[in-house]
Amino acid sequence: MQTLLLVALLGSLAAVFAAPAAKVKWCVKSEKELEKCVALAAIAPAFTCVTKSNTIECIMAIKAGEADAITLDGGDIYTAGLNNYNLEPIIAEDYSTSSETCYYAVAVVKKGTTFGIKGLQGKKSCHTGVGKSAGWNIPVGTLVSMNLIQWSGVEDTSVEDAVSNFFSASCAPGSARGSKLCELCHGDCSWSHNEPYYGYAGAFQCLKDGAGDVAFVKHLTVPDSEKQDYELLCKDDTRAPIDDYRTCHLARAPAHAVVSRKDAQLADLIWNSLNSVQDFQLFSSENYAPSKNLMFKDSTVRLVRLPANTDSFLYLGAEYMSIVRSLKKEPASSASSAIKWCAVGHAETTKCDMWSINSLADGSTAIECQNATTVEECVKKIMRKEADAMAVDGGQVYTAGKCGLVPAMVEQYSGDLCSNPGGTASYYAVAVVKKSSGLTWEKLKGHRSCHTGLGKTAGWNIPMGQIHKQTQDCDFTKFFSSGCAPGSDPSSPFCSQCAGSGKTVGDESKCSASAEERYNGYAGAFRCLVEDAGEVAFIKHTIVPENSNGNGPAWASGVNADDYQLICPGQAAPVEISEYAKCNLAAVPAHAVVTRPETHSEVVRILLEQQAKFCSSVSDAPFRMFQSDSGKNLLFKDSTKCLQTIPAGTSFETFLGAKYMSAMNYLRQCGETTPDLEKSCTFHSCQQKN
Repeated sequence: MQTLLLVALLGSLAAVFAAPAAKVKWCVKSEKELEKCVALAAIAPAFTCVTKSNTIECIMAIKAGEADAITLDGGDIYTAGLNNYNLEPIIAEDYSTSSETCYYAVAVVKKGTTFGIKGLQGKKSCHTGVGKSAGWNIPVGTLVSMNLIQWSGVEDTSVEDAVSNFFSASCAPGSARGSKLCELCHGDCSWSHNEPYYGYAGAFQCLKDGAGDVAFVKHLTVPDSEKQDYELLCKDDTRAPIDDYRTCHLARAPAHAVVSRKDAQLADLIWNSLNSVQDFQLFSSENYAPSKNLMFKDSTVRLVRLPANTDSFLYLGAEYMSIVRSLKKEPASSASSAIKWCAVGHAETTKCDMWSINSLADGSTAIECQNATTVEECVKKIMRKEADAMAVDGGQVYTAGKCGLVPAMVEQYSGDLCSNPGGTASYYAVAVVKKSSGLTWEKLKGHRSCHTGLGKTAGWNIPMGQIHKQTQDCDFTKFFSSGCAPGSDPSSPFCSQCAGSGKTVGDESKCSASAEERYNGYAGAFRCLVEDAGEVAFIKHTIVPENSNGNGPAWASGVNADDYQLICPGQAAPVEISEYAKCNLAAVPAHAVVTRPETHSEVVRILLEQQAKFCSSVSDAPFRMFQSDSGKNLLFKDSTKCLQTIPAGTSFETFLGAKYMSAMNYLRQCGETTPDLEKSCTFHSCQQKN
């Protein structure tokens, strides 16, 4: 009996070790696509094929784990990213050797016809499919924005009905069978290759066959051998040759992308499996004629891995997302008289809730609160219109600006300049050491450091930019032995000196970029130095006097300002704390409130009203915007005297100034210093317009 059990056990173990490695289950939507996928799987055993009848079924299958990946158009990436599916793009198609991960949506017509874009009403149209980027979302959105298609919104009629009333007949695969939008189709009018006029090649064939007068496609759709027979319609009502798409197009759209579930290991498997494919033409459908663009677009030159945590919104960009949303069957939301403020962590949320309660007037609040665990998550919420504004450090103004947000108001730390506007709102970034340490700037290497936070202006960008300038080395762990830079990777030496919230075990707050980490922010970085967790603190010039000689919270009660000094490059000996004007790392821009461009004026209006009620000069105010009772610098810096308006149209580059932009661009040579959010926002050029 024991022998049998041993044999069975050994057999089980053999089966485990002999089990094949995980395969990538690719979702295909037609017989020809399946044929190509099976041929791929024969050469690359890492792949297997799953057949579904249309894109939505593939999206559902990937969500359920029945399939793993599919390449989708921007409109479908939007759908796949919705909460009910929760998929994300992981790999983008690239259409040129110069790394072109966008394409142009164009309107193609036959040469010899005479109408322009303003003469499209009553014509017959060919679309790649309802909800597709170049074939539907962009052209319909463009015609609506030009007031050519009259559509007052979904409360009145659907956008499909508005398009039906504009064109005399159409083929828009995915429409209701029997409708005018299916009238020109040759198959079942489905969102699949069962409809011959589906997709780019299909929409062009619809035009070529004479079924339609205009085809809405991408700029590479018309074959080189036929370009002389077709023209593009330009938005200024002129026409242009097919190759003039850079100056004559409806909009730029993000490239098609491979989407999958939010699973880092699965994303690695898909990327590595695709990269390992040899002796197979991934980007050609030549062997499966007349079908085109099977699995990938035939115009793809290579695949590009997307930055980590790139969701559908970040990939598609705010401009494209607004086009998609404007065409969705959702009633327009009523204008709100409140702004949604984004708070980071529990302490800020508590203060925001108090602000919201005290902002109540005439039965409604002027401030509503949203919250997130990090500033990056808050910036994402503002981009998505889930929140409207927050105050951030200059380095975060840089990242938010790269993601399309704008500065609206700036913190002013001088009361005189609040009553006499026109002065620069800025402060000095300084390096503070203990007098007893004997440290100078030249002796810093190998010591422990205290930073306000990863990516923060005074605490990271300015000092690390200076150090990189000296060393030309992006690995800052070679310069400092350890430290606390909240927001760093938990395994980094720059988390080892952090204090967390004070819990003895299971402290998730340790090294977090929030008020729950005791060494986070300006006062936190100084506390890190005071408590000997580090030997230099990179902070703002006012922090030592604000937290010494009887000022500041309990931990600062015994701190004497005379025990600390400033060090700086080019200065052999340390200087007194009061001499920051001559010994500093840089004069840097003050913190600013960021928001979306279209909400700038409303955010400014409400914040001006709020500070009139709750600023420090109002003696009997029940709430104070610039005071923190359960932490430091919550929502705004405690040293703020007022908020001042930044004129509408001011870019983040202009606000930060040439010197700071130069420092940031220099630091960004170190790829690991760039936040994931910024990498996602700057991945390709057609995402955002500031």
